Amino acid sequence: MNTGMNRRGFLASAAGVAAGLTLAGCGDYKPATARDANAKAQLPTYIPYKGAPTSMPATADGVAAGYLHYPADPVKAFPDGPPAKGDAIDIMTLIFNPVPPPVDDNVMWQALNKSLGCDINFQITPVQDYPNKFAVTIAGGDLPDAMLMLPPDQNSAATPDMLDALFEDLSEHLAGDNIRDYPYLANIPTASWAPCVRNGGIYALPMPRPLSGGPPTYIRLDLTDKLGVDPHPKSWREFAQLCKDVTDPKSNRYAMSDPVTAWNFVMQMLKAPNKWQQKGGKFIWMYETEEAKQAMDAVRRLTKGGLMHPDAYSVLGKHKEWFGTGRTVMNPDAPVAWNDYYTLYGAGTKGFEIGYMMAPGWDGGDGGQWQGSANFATLIIKKAPKARIKQILRAMNALASPFGTDGYLLRKYGVQGPGHTLKGSDPVLTAQGQSEVYLPTIFATDAPGALYYPTKPEIVPDQYAFQKEAVQRLIPNDAEPLYSPTDSKMSKLLQTTIDDTRKGVMQGRVPLSEWDDVIKHWRKEAGDKIRAEFEQAWETRAS
Repeated sequence: MNTGMNRRGFLASAAGVAAGLTLAGCGDYKPATARDANAKAQLPTYIPYKGAPTSMPATADGVAAGYLHYPADPVKAFPDGPPAKGDAIDIMTLIFNPVPPPVDDNVMWQALNKSLGCDINFQITPVQDYPNKFAVTIAGGDLPDAMLMLPPDQNSAATPDMLDALFEDLSEHLAGDNIRDYPYLANIPTASWAPCVRNGGIYALPMPRPLSGGPPTYIRLDLTDKLGVDPHPKSWREFAQLCKDVTDPKSNRYAMSDPVTAWNFVMQMLKAPNKWQQKGGKFIWMYETEEAKQAMDAVRRLTKGGLMHPDAYSVLGKHKEWFGTGRTVMNPDAPVAWNDYYTLYGAGTKGFEIGYMMAPGWDGGDGGQWQGSANFATLIIKKAPKARIKQILRAMNALASPFGTDGYLLRKYGVQGPGHTLKGSDPVLTAQGQSEVYLPTIFATDAPGALYYPTKPEIVPDQYAFQKEAVQRLIPNDAEPLYSPTDSKMSKLLQTTIDDTRKGVMQGRVPLSEWDDVIKHWRKEAGDKIRAEFEQAWETRAS
């Protein structure tokens, strides 16, 4: 593989990437010398921030700190003044929410720029359009200063060669104790930095997420209390009985609504692999396992028994609403959804109360908990003179200012008055603030997550208890920090067939016997090559 590709040659091959082709001249994948150095790359020293005292502290194994209230006198994140004075910084990123008001009409954005000492110009693309936007931008060559980079299995243009040709190796600024110049970036746990290593160096900044992520399976405790059932089953048999006990079609109430997340939950009962599992240097994909078929059959039984919402297989995007309005009693969802449910549905539902359900073992005991990704994505920085790189890193360090600082308060709650009011020391977003804080700073970088919900602080101890319990059961995805070009290029295409067949089996339309042929096809088309590339990358990292 030619790692000395010039810019013109790279851009020509990147156009091929955008069209779904491999990089010209790469041939079969073999780890380059630079990749062999990944095992020796020095990660940033982890220096946790200790500014906001709490009885629910963060832990080294992945538990986020919990807080009942915001400090009455937030720490000044930068007491010596704006840290990133200089030219404007253009950041290309994505968004899940509605696009926020532009900077001229956004008080929070204006205040953020003032606090940094430079203008941050966000180029915002809806999440579903972002992979194509990324590939087209790379191929066109007109790069912003920084870009969100999705993981390789979601973005075929995110190759090691691309990084080497166009983006900055940040090691001299961030490796080891060098990161002390950026103390809030140093506060990001080591696990979030590992996937930032490519080509033997640190080529990205993290967008950290909690390892206990899961997601948790939420359960409507107000409904289980009313029905007099135990919301904590201790086996598959007890879980299936709970599903029967809470389902009442006459009352338009069902146990669950999403067959895919129901399958995930059963897989965790079985302690099945979380995507890819490594044993003795050999890799296995979760869909290849007997547990995958057992979980599909289990969800098929729930479906056949009328325990899934009748529109579960035909209507998308309604799972939150069905759970929030009581039409379903259980719903696996992201950790941040815990607060969202109370915001969206708590005020309008008398006695609304949710809790979490850990996966029990299939035959009893504890199930597993799929470890969350250490990052949502990462941020890559265009090659530039050292002074410019340092300015951008100072700005990103500010965007990682942690809970308890005025910088965090500004990013999450806007400016006091137009953006939020205070209830005691706690910020409460106004309507204006809710729209302004959609500015996607979290999709540049961020502080480690904090458990905090000022509107209903009493839920925070339960959130903390979930994370403490979850990290004791974590099942990692062993391929998360590894790179496979075949996985990057082929996985999304082949996943469609996998998902369609899996749903067909769970719905009862497709016999389970067809699954083996689907897996054989996957192995032939790409799976065995992906496995070999991950095994080769694993051996390189372990050496």
